[in-house]
Formats: sequence, C-alpha cells, structure tokens
Amino acid sequence: MECMSLSKLYQSLIYSLLILLPLPALSAEWRGVIATEGRYYFEEGDFGQEQELASVMIEPEFFHSWDEHNLSLVFKPFYRWDSMDSERTHGDIRELMLQYIGDEWEVKAGIGKVFWGVAESQHLVDIINQTDFVENIDGEDKLGQPMVAISTERDWGLLSIFALPGFRERTFAGEEGRLRFPYVIDTDNPIYEDPDGKSRLDGAIRWSNWFGDWDIGVAHFSGTSREPQFVLDTSNPNNPTLRPVYVAIDQTSIDLQATKGAWLWKLEAMSRSGFEANRYSAAVGGFEYTFYGVTDSGADLGVIMEYQHDSRDILPGGFKQEDVLVGGFRLAMNDIPSTEVLLGYSYADNQQFINLEASRRLGDSWKLVIEGRWFEGIDENRPMDSIFYPLRNDDYLSITFERYF
Repeated sequence: MECMSLSKLYQSLIYSLLILLPLPALSAEWRGVIATEGRYYFEEGDFGQEQELASVMIEPEFFHSWDEHNLSLVFKPFYRWDSMDSERTHGDIRELMLQYIGDEWEVKAGIGKVFWGVAESQHLVDIINQTDFVENIDGEDKLGQPMVAISTERDWGLLSIFALPGFRERTFAGEEGRLRFPYVIDTDNPIYEDPDGKSRLDGAIRWSNWFGDWDIGVAHFSGTSREPQFVLDTSNPNNPTLRPVYVAIDQTSIDLQATKGAWLWKLEAMSRSGFEANRYSAAVGGFEYTFYGVTDSGADLGVIMEYQHDSRDILPGGFKQEDVLVGGFRLAMNDIPSTEVLLGYSYADNQQFINLEASRRLGDSWKLVIEGRWFEGIDENRPMDSIFYPLRNDDYLSITFERYF
C-alpha cells in the first residue's frame, strides 16, 4: 500500500481532532495576529528582482481545554501573501496539537513545534522542526512537524520521547524572490538518501534537568536531516537548477546554560554522522552580560559574545568553512510599550553580517517591528569563500505592523 501523503496526513489529523470537539467548544478561545510588512532592498537583485516588496501575514490560534485542563487542543494555521515571490506566498499548519496531562506522563499528538537550544546566534541542537527559510533567513521560523511526544518529569529530570512521521522539506525563495541562490532550488524534485523518502519515521529522545545555577539538556536524533545538501541538475541546459538532497543522520547533542548573577553562560555542541564518511562536530558558545538600570528609566543593556566552530573544511554547497565570532547588544527599555532592540555583528575572514531587530508596542493591540540585514566585506572574486556570497546584494530594511486580536 502506498504511504499516506503529508497533505492527507494533515487532513486526517484535522478531521480526527475536530470529531473530539463537543458543542461547548464553540465558546473556546480564539486569538492571533495579522501583520503587514514593507521591505526595501538597497540594491537591485542579481537577477533583476525589484527593490521593494509588501506582504500580509495572518496567524490565528484556537485553544480549548476539557477535563479541568488535563486535555487541551491548540490549532494555529499560518498564511503569508508576498507581492514579489510566489514561493514566499505560502501557508502552513504551525500547530494542531492534542495534549493530555496525566499524573506522571504527558502525551501530545498532532502537528507541533519543539524548540531546543540556548545560544543566541545559532541553534545547533534545535532539530525537530524544519526551517521555514522563505519566511526569514534567521532560522527562527519553523514549519509544523507531525509528531507523537511522550514526556515525564521526575526528580531525576524531564525525559521526552518523540516519534516523527511525515518529513517536511525546507522552503526556499523562488526565481523572482530575494535572498535566493544563484540557481533556483527545485523543491518539487528533492532527493532522499533513504528509500522511504519523506515517509521515513524519525525519532528523538531528550533528557533535561537543572542543578543549582546550571540547566542541561542531552538529546539524540535519528532520521532525515533537516539541513539539505544540493546537486546541480543540468537536464535542462538552458535552466539548470539545484535539487535538495536529504540524507539520513544520527545527531547527539548537549546544551548548557549557567546563570551567575548578571552573567549568562551558554553552550550548544553536537556530533553528527551522515553528511560525510566520518562524523563531524560543531559548537557555539559564549556569554551574555547584563548591565541593569543603565538609564534613569531602568533600562537594561546586555552584551553578547559567542563563537561558532565547525570541524568541516567545506560546508554543504561547497562553501569554505570559517569560524565565526559574534557580538551584539540587547537593549530592553523596560517601559510600558516594551521597547526592545537587538543589534548583532558576525565576523569571519573579513566578512561581516549585521543584524538589527527592534520592536515596540503601540497601544494595547498593535506592535511595530523593524528588521535589518547587511552583508559586508564579501569578495566578488571569491564566491566559494562565503556562504553569504549569494546574498551580498540583498541588504534590506523592513517595517512590520502587527495587530493582535
């Protein structure tokens, strides 16, 4: 029998969960956000793309609980319309999760999101969900992942076990989009190392606990890598494309965080097999130090320093591996509108990436978000020396207004 497609899996989950809703669910809670974004690129794209785009996003959320909150359902669909890129016009089910909380065990089933990690600049250990790369290149936006998760919290820590059916492929900018590769990514024809393809059942297990000032998590994942490699497809010489290649991997990881007064020390490290004949390892670690009350109004200023290392000489795509030094500042005004600014700076072999994120509430229901990305110091004559080379002309500034309901 042919395996169920992901779209049919979604439909089955939706129908199954809706059957569980009794009539009183009609009074359940709805909330969410709708946003409009305007983005300006400072240069024309390499392939003649426009410098201005507009988009609209909506992400409602439905929540209902029964049995004195021991049983609950959350449903969070997502949709974005983009004026420039048809691939960025996309929808997803971020969450559709039924949760049961018992005396000793918690069970979740459906589509959900799970986050692991402590570092600011890179989330090496966060592997459950696929990255929605067309939504944003910072890796923070994730696609919903079908899963069954069982967890228990005891004196010795929190243990979580995941069964992950239905692999999600990474999204990428289209031919008319910005922040794209030199060749179009053929997302319709991915290549899977495992003969079961996207129907392979992945699995993960994680233990976490805290000891005084220390928080620790140890995890293992076995399944299809969320990070694709690429092969050049020249079957149409007039329009070559890149086909994503998804290999089977085993990844063991650890994340540590220590809170020592104003200091926050962080480490993420992992060892992975599958991409090469030998295992490779990677780590990101550093600190954040907070100066409290730097202004009369009580603002806090955090100083961030992190270092990224990868044992490989060449990254997927053929790019040269360079260790990355990351610095930044986080300003929290601690005012009524919750004004926050994050400014990050990454340096590797004279190449720099500058990241700006700022937000401020406007009244009770609105929020202003400003985001900027700048890629500097990239040598036009050394395209394989930087993974940011394809983005060298994609510096941009965006303004988003979010309306919460």
